Amino acid sequence: MRGKTVKPSKEQRLKRRAKRRLPAGVPNPVDVHVGNRVRARRTLLGLSQEKLGEAVGLTFQQIQKYERGSNRIGSSRLYQLSLILDVPIGYFFDDVPGSLKTVEGQVARGLRDIGKPRSKTDPLTKRETLELVRAYYRISSPSVRKLLFEMVKACAGAGD
Repeated sequence: MRGKTVKPSKEQRLKRRAKRRLPAGVPNPVDVHVGNRVRARRTLLGLSQEKLGEAVGLTFQQIQKYERGSNRIGSSRLYQLSLILDVPIGYFFDDVPGSLKTVEGQVARGLRDIGKPRSKTDPLTKRETLELVRAYYRISSPSVRKLLFEMVKACAGAGD
């Protein structure tokens, strides 16, 4: 017998594969990030999930699943979303934390987040911020916009 290798059993192969995957029910952090970017852009444009769904040919429930990261967005669908939302494909991956680039980082992050509410520490991802920016740019008069901008800055400084 010359250097005969033993093929791993099915159970051993499944165990090895399970180490590389997130536990069932834990969304991949990259999918969550991409979904958050879809939500942010949709909100900034003033589109409802229903309107975006119609434009893509899906139900609003599917858009919800995409935005939560519970369903992964395929490359052709991501391309379609980039055209509808008028952003380059790279927009969806901007600001992905470096720790998410490895399987180990995905598993550690996924397990850490189980049972915890997701906190949105970045104010630019909050609906309130996006709606404020949208309303601000709907003001047609540049001088009124500038006055409002100066007033908000003054109010923010008053709390210091």
